[in-house]
Parts: sequence; C-alpha cells; structure tokens
Amino acid sequence: MRRREFITLLGGVAAWPLAARAQQSAMPVIGFLDSGSAVAFAARVAAFRQGLSETGYVGGQNAAIEYRWADGHYDRLAALADDLVRRHVAVIAATGSPNSAQAAKGGNREHSNRLREWR
Repeated sequence: MRRREFITLLGGVAAWPLAARAQQSAMPVIGFLDSGSAVAFAARVAAFRQGLSETGYVGGQNAAIEYRWADGHYDRLAALADDLVRRHVAVIAATGSPNSAQAAKGGNREHSNRLREWR
C-alpha cells in the first residue's frame, strides 16, 4: 500500500467515530495500540498523525492521542487495550500486527464498535 493511500485510510477511518461525537464538548481521545515499539514505528505514527491532521484533527489541539506500545510482548496487548477502553477513547487504532486488533477486540463488547483494524 502506498503512503498516501495509507494516510487517507487511517485518517478517514479514525475520523468517522470522532465526527459522530462532535457534539460533545470534551476533546475526543484516540487510542493508538501497536504491538511494536515507539522507536521502531516512528514513521507509522507520523503517517497516522498526518492523516488525522488532514481530516481536521490535530493531537494536542482538538484531539488527544493515547499511545500504547507492547514492545514486541504480545501478551501485554490485552492489558494495554483494556487500559484504553477504561479511558473511554473514541476509537482504537490497532496497528502493528493482527494480534493488536485481536487484543483490542478482546472479550469486551462495550468497546467493539470503537475498533477499526488497519493492515
């Protein structure tokens, strides 16, 4: 997948739940869950933030982004996803591997509509 398509996909899918919550006065919180590390996937984070900004959401200005990294420890993904759910994020962007998406889906039906999977 080319970079522009990737950014468009991320921005469009991530913004969909945020638009539905636009009437709320609080700043929307976006959860970002990845099976890797922040250092290894810096380019992925930059593309994600760029895609969000192209749809009008800028981290720290009109949206907050909560990052969770498993650093290659797949057994940590479920706990990290649960932490994002407890923080009532508007959407969880599960990246890095199918394991991230599976962990975000978990057994918790409350947040299943907040998850959008990107590969």
